[in-house]
Amino acid sequence: MVKNEPFVKNKLKVGLEIHQQLDSKNKLFCKCKIIDSTENDLTFTRNLRPTQSELGSYDQAALFESKKIKTVKYQSSKNSNCLIESDEEPPQMVNKEALEIVLTISLALHCTIEDELHVMRKIVIDGSNTTGFQRTILVGRNGFLDVDGVRVGIQSICLEEDAARIINEDDEDVEDRNKIFSLDRLGIPLIEIALEPISNSPIFVANVAQTVGRLLRSTKKVTRGLGSIRQDVNISLDDGPVVEVKGVQQLSQLALVIEYESKRQDGLKQIAKELKKRTIDDSKFIDGITDVTDLLKRSSSKVVKTILTDDSRFMAFVLRGFKGILSFEPYPGIRLGKELGELVRSYGIGGIFHSDELPNYGISSEDVKSISSILKMDKNDAFILIGGSAMLLNTVLIELFDRIKKSFSGVAPETRSVRLDGITVFSRPRPGSSRMYPETDIPYISIDNIKLKELSKNIPKPWNVVIEQISKKYGINKTLAENIFDSHYFSLFEKIVSQTSLSPSFVVSKLTEDLVSLERQGYDSSILTDELLFTLFMHLNNSRISKESIPIILEKILKREVNDVDEVIKSLGTESITEEFVDETISKIITENKMIISQKGFDAIGLLMGRCMAILRGKIDGEKVNKLLLTKLTEHIQTANGKNI
Repeated sequence: MVKNEPFVKNKLKVGLEIHQQLDSKNKLFCKCKIIDSTENDLTFTRNLRPTQSELGSYDQAALFESKKIKTVKYQSSKNSNCLIESDEEPPQMVNKEALEIVLTISLALHCTIEDELHVMRKIVIDGSNTTGFQRTILVGRNGFLDVDGVRVGIQSICLEEDAARIINEDDEDVEDRNKIFSLDRLGIPLIEIALEPISNSPIFVANVAQTVGRLLRSTKKVTRGLGSIRQDVNISLDDGPVVEVKGVQQLSQLALVIEYESKRQDGLKQIAKELKKRTIDDSKFIDGITDVTDLLKRSSSKVVKTILTDDSRFMAFVLRGFKGILSFEPYPGIRLGKELGELVRSYGIGGIFHSDELPNYGISSEDVKSISSILKMDKNDAFILIGGSAMLLNTVLIELFDRIKKSFSGVAPETRSVRLDGITVFSRPRPGSSRMYPETDIPYISIDNIKLKELSKNIPKPWNVVIEQISKKYGINKTLAENIFDSHYFSLFEKIVSQTSLSPSFVVSKLTEDLVSLERQGYDSSILTDELLFTLFMHLNNSRISKESIPIILEKILKREVNDVDEVIKSLGTESITEEFVDETISKIITENKMIISQKGFDAIGLLMGRCMAILRGKIDGEKVNKLLLTKLTEHIQTANGKNI
């Protein structure tokens, strides 16, 4: 639950960058179709390295990534890729359809349109692009939109190419140097809308993001579905350093991210205050850097033994005056020790051990005493222990020392990723202005007023007008219209309703309420493709399944107990059920419960219904069962009372 804490209300600034895939026929710089590829025809590897900007300087985020010494593997399909995505051929001219969509959205947001559009290269060497950069075009500036009576500024609107899709992100043992990317998503046209910083509550910021998202969907020129829209969130407190949180995919995450990151930054400021109270010399506090590998070889810790392979070492160093600081927790889960652990994990090293948390992890008191003795520690000191590849340790130690020094200032400017629960995790330093330089392979594009006047006719209607039209067209109330329009499934909903006789309100409830309920239970609904869901509703329309069976079928698929709808139907036995079977089942339930019926009469209907559905659930609509049961129960009671029907 999001709480509007005092420091959030009074000191918070949030800048949103909203990225949305455009629903164009082709990619941005080639004629390739936009298709998710399941089979690949080509695999190749690249070693990415930073390049200088046009002013001759290097971007610090690119330098950070380059220290990880990565080799990246790419998988390409002839169905969705060509030599341009592999960086073996120059890009073609900018996709005209995509450019017109972005120009139209820029006009809708009252932006000043640039009269010359120039393609720029933005250095990105995290593996998400084969070229080592992303192409982007500044289209509009200085616009605005109104949200809840507040005017929110639009800094810029850009047209850019989407990144490659990482396909082994969830592997526990994946290190940055071993990432694997699919190129089917690389080059998909993307609009980036950067908003002016907002000083307001997390809930208001979420409303702003929702308003922009609704405008984009109103154009009917953007894609839908998980991953098609992503928000990067820039957060700062008290005009301090900005922290960028990348890749917020769900609107429900946004307020949680802002709340957590605000607490984290406030907590780091409190840690900095505690350090200043101790009058620690921030130029001399790191001391005694020592290789303790031989000592730890004798440790009984299973964690230590796992880390100590042939090429691994353990290093330890003293932090003078830091006793208790690494575990100091201004808010639950906000600790300097945790921050440092996240940093080293970004290099593929498992984390750090520190004296505030030891003995632990199988590292004994004797181990701690031995390390403290070797490091010549005083009672107010702390130590950090880090183990990993000897090749990486020197680089990681330098980064670790730099991050500890920054703790004296409080918040470090950096880029962080986000978990589903809104918790943010260190990713890399924040990029700077040195990451941009001109694209030399594509000429500039001229924009004239005649073209803009023509495109202004396509500006989407206001959101409330769109909802009113949906409500009237499908005969549903405005709440249902809002729910389906805000979901990933609006296009699918229109397709189902146009090709079946199913009630639009019923279809909306299944595509929104039922799926949201399953997601809250922890299921990943992204595996439910539009094709699968459409097949499910077609089976319902053809009376092959019952309405009540839909949530059961969806749950079985989400549990991965079956592969498709047909397999679930066979497992439920819906194909072989007959009216005679239903009739016999209900009659049998009534016969088996004569005593209860004689005592309760019609009040026994609830118990009888439950026992009927234990057998028939998922095979026939509960409403039909209820009607048949009521008829047979009436007949039974009247017969038992000696009355004629």
